[in-house]
Amino acid sequence: MPITVSIVEDSEQVRNTLEKLLNRADGFKCLSQYANAEAALEDLPKDKPEVVLMDINLPGINGVECVRRLKQAAPDLQVMMLTAYEDTENIFAALAAGASGYLLKRTPRTELLEAIREVKRGGSPMSTHIARKVVQSFRAPTAATPPPEHNLSTREQEVLDCLSQGFLYKEIAEKLGISYETVHTYIRRIYEKLQVRTRTEAVAKFLKR
Repeated sequence: MPITVSIVEDSEQVRNTLEKLLNRADGFKCLSQYANAEAALEDLPKDKPEVVLMDINLPGINGVECVRRLKQAAPDLQVMMLTAYEDTENIFAALAAGASGYLLKRTPRTELLEAIREVKRGGSPMSTHIARKVVQSFRAPTAATPPPEHNLSTREQEVLDCLSQGFLYKEIAEKLGISYETVHTYIRRIYEKLQVRTRTEAVAKFLKR
């Protein structure tokens, strides 16, 4: 079955480009598209796409607020930001609102499709440049606090380091010479040990140790 995707984007040209990309790619289907958040908020919970591609700079209700309201109405809905904005404020606002990932519009098509697959599998893809901004923000000087005991194994630390650099699950498997399923197992253990639910929370907690 193809992965069903909905698009929330005010640019008609971008919407049409994304729709063509999805419908021409094997294993994907553009389920619906919206030019503003108001229409998306009304119909997306009924459409029930597996992944939503969301712009930030929308007319009226912006993309971040749209994500927040969508997650309240349909908590299982997976939303990935696809935007030109790469400032830290927008990145963290979107992730805090419940976005599963954050990609820039200049992301190559093959990487975008792989990121959609990753979101569908429960991952949190981010453009490498975005992931680096996230990591750098957590490395900023903060008040000294007692470091928590994470008890991560060496291999788990390697996997988490790859996550912090924005690697996709498949890339982590190739880099470390392990299977895709094994990567998922390590990530599940990491989340359990750090008591987190997302890539961003895991990276943040680990870097603060």
